[in-house]
Amino acid sequence: MSSKLTINVTDIKQYIYCPRIIFYTYCQPVKKKNTFKMNFGKEQHDIVDQLEKRRTLKRYDLDHGEKLFKHRVFSKKYALSGKLDMLVKKERELIPIEMKYTLSRPGLNHKYQLAAYMIILEDVYQMPVRKGIIHIIPKKDSYSYKNTDSLREKVKEIIFNIRQMISDERYPKKVLGWKKCKDCEYQNYCGDI
Repeated sequence: MSSKLTINVTDIKQYIYCPRIIFYTYCQPVKKKNTFKMNFGKEQHDIVDQLEKRRTLKRYDLDHGEKLFKHRVFSKKYALSGKLDMLVKKERELIPIEMKYTLSRPGLNHKYQLAAYMIILEDVYQMPVRKGIIHIIPKKDSYSYKNTDSLREKVKEIIFNIRQMISDERYPKKVLGWKKCKDCEYQNYCGDI
């Protein structure tokens, strides 16, 4: 599996949001324009990163652990890489934490992104990862997700589908929901929105 194209964990999130983002990234690379929402989210991330260094883990219902920020991970087995917002290391447990700037609950794209980090961590550290957390920055809410077999299999299926689409250079159908298109950095390249 290591001879395959290495993809990024954010590709999984983007594929669920809209597969055309993957097409425009790998098959027909185009110059993208960062949206206001993307720039604002990055600024908020940077602020939270600084604050998080001095906070306890209580907001995540964790009592202790070593916090690693912007933790880069790579799985040769899955040819998958990424930069995790925060990894909490305990003696016998790893807990990935992703920070999101949104006003709603985590979407499926966020959940599968987190799950991809969990399978990478299991591969790299050779230990089970029982759960991961998505923290919603503006609301200060944290959502815990169990790392189930079905979640692992779904992520592997998504990885396979991404690679197949890239290999076939297949242009995906339009996603449902115009709100996604309104905030997309690639909207100028889609002729059917």
